[in-house]
Amino acid sequence: MENNQEKKQTVLSLIQPTGTPTLGNYLGALKNWKNMSDGYDCFFGVADLHSITVRPNPADLRRRTTEMYALLLALGLDPHKNTVFVQSHVPAHAQLAWILDCYTQFGEASRMTQFKDKSEKHPDNVNVGLFAYPVLMAADILLYQTDFVPIGIDQKQHLEITRNIADRFNGLYGNTFKLPEPFIGKSGAKIMSLQEPNKKMSKSDTNPKAFISVLDDDNTIMKKIKSAVTDSEARVYRKDGKDGVNNLMGIYSCCTGKTDEEIEKEFEILDESGTKAGCVCLKLNEILYFEYIKRSRKAAIILEDCRYECECTFENLVEELHPYDFAVNHRGCLINVRHIEKIQGFHIYLDNGKELSLAQKRSSDFREEMNKFLQKTQRRE
Repeated sequence: MENNQEKKQTVLSLIQPTGTPTLGNYLGALKNWKNMSDGYDCFFGVADLHSITVRPNPADLRRRTTEMYALLLALGLDPHKNTVFVQSHVPAHAQLAWILDCYTQFGEASRMTQFKDKSEKHPDNVNVGLFAYPVLMAADILLYQTDFVPIGIDQKQHLEITRNIADRFNGLYGNTFKLPEPFIGKSGAKIMSLQEPNKKMSKSDTNPKAFISVLDDDNTIMKKIKSAVTDSEARVYRKDGKDGVNNLMGIYSCCTGKTDEEIEKEFEILDESGTKAGCVCLKLNEILYFEYIKRSRKAAIILEDCRYECECTFENLVEELHPYDFAVNHRGCLINVRHIEKIQGFHIYLDNGKELSLAQKRSSDFREEMNKFLQKTQRRE
């Protein structure tokens, strides 16, 4: 009986067990993995061999590998539809990597940007495994005669060297390996750091505010998004140079399916005349202090996790906010005295740990304002 069922094309992708996946990992890769399960013959794995270039503790690596495997299943990968495996459990990965090492030129391996970046990051551990990392990645891909590899745009160089190695091998020994093609999602292929939006979001970032973990709860996610670096314009639109806003728009688009135009319209604010206006509503209690901006003669609004540029002049703010417990501590700074924890000499300490200076000539007036606030607070109690 003739089998009319068309053979599915093969997809392969692996993830390192270096920590809990981030929102960037999910939107850039794992979401695509799940979506591809029905239409392709998929091989998804935990790349524990790639992780040993940083010499991890063996027990920790085993634990993280098991946890990552469990997370892949929890994120929706069906082991009945996909082959979900651990890299080191398939010896052919390391065996093929050695063979391909012998068909990889030193020059092309040394040009890999990831080797340069990681060498600078870990100068005390620039090992051969790190240098040959792209060849093991090539073995991962070529072993399964892969048609497509879901990658971010920053990983195209790795797929290019894989194709070069396969093409060189095929030229010597005949048509042995398929030349894989990249599969890059339309959006979310590269989610950036929330604190340094010119860098890729990474689960190994030392700043926990820079990334969103797939295990973060709702409140934690909200706080990280609110504290994300944007700019002082307080308007939502995509433009070169607005890296922070562009990144948040990309995340929002991936999560909702909305286009940039729809997002810009959603966050558009109109003034009384019906024209566009950038506006953010803040409670006075949320404001730590105002800071004079010399170039514009206006003021920056400083909150605990972010800052905005205010359209008012600094002089007008001083006059308008004086009745609301704001006082000038030195030229160009207007403090919300509610947030002062203590004053020592000419140093002011806020309740978020921030330290500001107190001008000597302003010291007497400022302390008087502070005493008035304390007396008023005591009367209310």
